[in-house]
Amino acid sequence: MKKLIYLDYASTTPMDKRVLKKMSNYFTINGIFGNPSSFSNIFGIEAKNSVEKARFNIANIIGSKKEEIIFTASATESINLAIKGIITINNHYNQKNIITSISEHKAVLETCYYMKKLGIKIIYLKNSNIGSINLNTLKEKITNNTILVSIMHINNEIGTINDIKYIGNICKKKNIIFHVDATQSIGKYQLNLKKINIDLLSFSAHKFYGPKGIGVLYIRNNQKKFKINPLIHGGGQENGIRSGTLAVHQIIGMSEALNISVNEIDKEKKRIQKLKQQLWDGIKNINGVYINGDFKNSSPYIINIGFKNIFNKILMIEMKNIAISASSACISNTYTSHVLKSLGLTENLIQSSIRFSFGRFTTKKEINYTIEYLHYIIKKIRKKY
Repeated sequence: MKKLIYLDYASTTPMDKRVLKKMSNYFTINGIFGNPSSFSNIFGIEAKNSVEKARFNIANIIGSKKEEIIFTASATESINLAIKGIITINNHYNQKNIITSISEHKAVLETCYYMKKLGIKIIYLKNSNIGSINLNTLKEKITNNTILVSIMHINNEIGTINDIKYIGNICKKKNIIFHVDATQSIGKYQLNLKKINIDLLSFSAHKFYGPKGIGVLYIRNNQKKFKINPLIHGGGQENGIRSGTLAVHQIIGMSEALNISVNEIDKEKKRIQKLKQQLWDGIKNINGVYINGDFKNSSPYIINIGFKNIFNKILMIEMKNIAISASSACISNTYTSHVLKSLGLTENLIQSSIRFSFGRFTTKKEINYTIEYLHYIIKKIRKKY
């Protein structure tokens, strides 16, 4: 097998051809290219109608109301808008606190760090050695000064699944706003926001075979509970929360990608689980191999595996025809993994760890090849070094 194998789906996914075909009607003079904020001509009206149909579809899939869907440029922007927007609208916000976990995505951690510089206290929940947070500790840490709890649904490096329904119930009882980074779960897990107490939820299309450059912030429509400050000011689009001309083609692409993903969700999850099990069964007898996180209580789409005394950068170079990663795409070129560090791993074990993530176009044949090549390359590296 000479072709390149892509096992980095947690980083990004290739756009589905069906999505590209749908988007192609929204670019040229012969398509629906107008500005959806321009109501003075048919081009703008058609664009606006297309956006609202897509908004309704996305809302229907995740169990929300249409007006609760705010379009952004990325999950990172959605997260920034959620955290900064909630905190800064509060009077005397520098006397308040945010609760999050030490293994969140950098978009959450860096936003919280920024808020800390403004005087907000950040309370970090520690993980167990398999990446789960202690829910009793969360209850204990909530005080009258807590404004927001921000916890991801699925960890992007090790795949650990947090019990967001239980956390949502805790926050509801304490009257605390709850934000969820659902970037690794939307399109892979069926979430019904009518049944889960989530106030704010962030995600982006490129994690489920849609276009890059489009995200969503879901904001529960309960103005008595909270309001949100915009980050971007201008024409007042998106109910004044996120100004800027909407990228109609991106929104259409997101809606179509989510449709396809949800229609195939159960069948695909079972297929991916088998591929994950296949990979682990094929390499678990390699000397010095270990799993980071919890194999059972984790997303079938992600597995993080360590090979003792095998430097991950060397392994990735040697496996140049297989796309894998050492950590999150947002930090892989600059920092060691804060997620693996939160599990209590030594620096040596962190630097020996690799993330494999699976998706729609991963095949059994590719996994078999990866298993065979891993056995070959690890023997080669250990002899060489």
